[in-house]
Amino acid sequence: MFSRKELKKAILTSLWFVFLTMPIMVIKVDAIERTIYWRWLNSLYMAVGVFTVYLLIRLYQHRKNSRQSQAGESGPSVGFLHRLLQNPRQRLLLFAVVGAVVVIFPHFTSTYQVNVMTTALMYVMLGLGLNIVVGLAGLLDLGFVAFYAVGAYTYALLNLHYGLGFWAVLPIGGLFAALFGIILGFPVLRLRGDYLAIVTLGFGEIIRLVLENWGEFSKGPSGISNISRPGFFGIELPLEQAILYTYYLMVLFVIITIFVVNRLQDSRLGRAWIALREDEIACQAMGIDKHKTKLAAFSLGAFWAGIVGVMFAAKTTFVNPASFTFLESAIILSIVVLGGMGSIIGVIFGALILILLPEYLRALSEYRMLAFGAILVCMMIFRPQGLFANIRRHYHYHKKDSSEHDSSGQDFPKSQPS
Repeated sequence: MFSRKELKKAILTSLWFVFLTMPIMVIKVDAIERTIYWRWLNSLYMAVGVFTVYLLIRLYQHRKNSRQSQAGESGPSVGFLHRLLQNPRQRLLLFAVVGAVVVIFPHFTSTYQVNVMTTALMYVMLGLGLNIVVGLAGLLDLGFVAFYAVGAYTYALLNLHYGLGFWAVLPIGGLFAALFGIILGFPVLRLRGDYLAIVTLGFGEIIRLVLENWGEFSKGPSGISNISRPGFFGIELPLEQAILYTYYLMVLFVIITIFVVNRLQDSRLGRAWIALREDEIACQAMGIDKHKTKLAAFSLGAFWAGIVGVMFAAKTTFVNPASFTFLESAIILSIVVLGGMGSIIGVIFGALILILLPEYLRALSEYRMLAFGAILVCMMIFRPQGLFANIRRHYHYHKKDSSEHDSSGQDFPKSQPS
């Protein structure tokens, strides 16, 4: 069933995983007794497990390729969820069920679970904002957390010095972040690929270092505390009610974000972003101003990051530069890649998985992040295009009756998802 080459590769892969996981699985340090325990049996379990999983993956891929060749498939099929959303009645039923679950969720869970879900919804918005830049426009941005930090510190500083509330600063934070997006966009108009990623990464680190070292402006590493929570028509809410109120606010913001991003995706600007992503030279040859298109992508993506930054500052009532490291940008980018670049549904599921999964794997204790990483590796093996790959359309001609021809006798193009 398996060739000698595949068995050899499986053995080498298992040994490599044993080497990588040795500090976690094998070595255990007792700081009190000052002794080291060597758990070699765990390395044996790891080797056998990886060897078995590797062979199962190869078997799965072999059978999948065989089925595709026998069926004569010419391309990827449209997913079940996409087909479900095409039916208006089923789509309405699905939205009603999801809406009911979202509304009643806080009343059947603890405050901790509501807090975790609120954080997940914030990352949904961040993922949708970055999806404009990376997924639609194809601009690799590794400094997206900088706009997130701009929004958070805008609210923190205006609340600290001028006593402005959440609702007054919310649009200001978004506009400030959009302005920084335009400022970042101008120097990188001619860059793409790795060079663009390096510049955006540097921009994100510059913002973080300025916030950390300019103590007179941002309070430095100590951060800013006692930030006001979102108010309800000027009424200060108790802690539990404020958490519930913040959750429902995030649900509302996510719905608005999904609506706006979906409309942008189908608009003339959205099609210009997709054209820019596919071929920048051809895009410019078709008369699209790539400079304005790039600036629009950076500014709109940054606007949503700024809105979430304001929400983050109001939720935690405390901000400091340690909350806006490169790891945050990496997590947001991972959400977009895991969910499927350009896919709104994919970004939502990617954010929920990447944020909720580490919390619900806490029962695995010290092996939690190891299990989390293994799940992501399996995900990349089985679905390298993401959870929900963006459905593209292609056009081809069919011979139809004379009634479906125009006056010149030319066939009408029929579009199908691919």
